[in-house]
Amino acid sequence: MNCIQCKGKYLCSRPFCPFQVNYKIIQKESFDGNSPPQVFIGSKLYPRANVGILSPPEKTEDSWIYNSPNYWTQNKYTINEIVNLRKNLINSRFETSIKESSKFLDISKEIAMSYKPVDIEVELQKKPFVNQKFDTVNMPISIASPLKKIKITSNPKIHQKVDKAVNDTDLKASEAILYLKDSFDEHFLTQLISIGVLGLKHNRKLVPTRWSITAIDDILGKNLLKKIKDCSVIDEYRLYLGNYFGNYYFVMMFPEIFSYELFEGYLPGAIWNFSGKTEFATDYEDYYGRKEYASSTSGGYYAARLPILNCLEHIKKQASLFVIRFETPEYTSSLGVWVCRNACKITMSNNYLVFETKEKMLNYVRTIILQKFKYDIQDIYKKSILLNKIKTQKKLREFL
Repeated sequence: MNCIQCKGKYLCSRPFCPFQVNYKIIQKESFDGNSPPQVFIGSKLYPRANVGILSPPEKTEDSWIYNSPNYWTQNKYTINEIVNLRKNLINSRFETSIKESSKFLDISKEIAMSYKPVDIEVELQKKPFVNQKFDTVNMPISIASPLKKIKITSNPKIHQKVDKAVNDTDLKASEAILYLKDSFDEHFLTQLISIGVLGLKHNRKLVPTRWSITAIDDILGKNLLKKIKDCSVIDEYRLYLGNYFGNYYFVMMFPEIFSYELFEGYLPGAIWNFSGKTEFATDYEDYYGRKEYASSTSGGYYAARLPILNCLEHIKKQASLFVIRFETPEYTSSLGVWVCRNACKITMSNNYLVFETKEKMLNYVRTIILQKFKYDIQDIYKKSILLNKIKTQKKLREFL
């Protein structure tokens, strides 16, 4: 007989179903679990930090599933399924300085470096408490308690490339990431940066998870940009369309040297829209890049840019990129900035449309947005730095 909660993924006889939250099991002061593996570094106390070791309250052979965004996307998990997965994780946490050494931190590093689940025995100071707060960058973490004791009861599986990067204290963190990028996804690389095991010896320290997510997207993006800027300009006007969990992306490519502008629109009823009217945030960079953090669109700026740059690197072209995102009420729970990254991956994997002129492409996008979201994007076009530069900037061929 199949379990109703997990839609047949597991049997009803399974003692701990990932898709069913059992608060009686979770409300325990000690347990034997296995971390997916995942370690979370909080940012509120910086330069001190709450370090959390996440695990389900019972051992399960598939604990990796609790911390696998790319797998969730590939297998079409629903928002509710993902939220329920995350609700089953206990955040066993302790406070430390970002450069302090301790037994708890050493254990956290071993767990974070493992590419397979790690068995642990945990004793908490008190029963876990439920915190239903969500944010735009981090994945949901609902249940937490101060850590009293922890013991690793299996050998962490650390890849030899990770071991080499960690032991090379003369290798900069960005260089280590580029060395590892072909073997591990962004999610795993984020954890390595966050737990402070990469980089020059005297620079190593804990980095809040929300910062390390953006750092990885930016490091990988800038590495791609170096290659893309040596490529010729795309010779057509392209439009990519995509949607993931109610996050709709319109990626327009113009036959110009690289620049990138993102407008994020939040429809009435969207999670982070409290005004009752469509709100927009925007950030921009030209050919020479940004010197400051994209504070208006924050992590979504770098997460969306990365899959688009991957596409340009694949076709060996550069282009000016005008990107519009609409977050709709379909996105019922904020799951973290990985949703933006994966939404853009989906968008860039779709078939694209080609237009003869920029006016035809812009008019086509305007019509779709007006029909689907009842919003006239023309005002955004007028505010766009990128579109205004394309309109007014003289081209070399005009002088020939």
